[in-house]
Amino acid sequence: MQTILKILLTAAAVMLLAYILPGVGVESYWSAIIVAVVLALLRLIVKPILVFLTFPITIVTLGLFLLVINAFIIQMADYFISGFAVRNFWWALLFSILLTFLQSVLYSVLEKDPSR
Repeated sequence: MQTILKILLTAAAVMLLAYILPGVGVESYWSAIIVAVVLALLRLIVKPILVFLTFPITIVTLGLFLLVINAFIIQMADYFISGFAVRNFWWALLFSILLTFLQSVLYSVLEKDPSR
């Protein structure tokens, strides 16, 4: 159940960022849900491989290269999903930074335990 909520919250964040950022576009809320699912799958499958392959450069840049990997994953999602468009790498980078921030804020709501 929590995974579905996270996907829906990510889709809402994608819609919000597409509304705010002129370089990002989403056709509908269903496209945003598909974007959220595809991003989750790409982060699960592709990101660990890219992190492993670029480990030396990640060390040299003190982890900042992970932002480039996230932007690349956003651009991969743009390639796979017809209802989602990112204008260029810089918009993908800004989108990935803001999406990560929004996800951390929204997911913190899910982590609250009412029994504490």
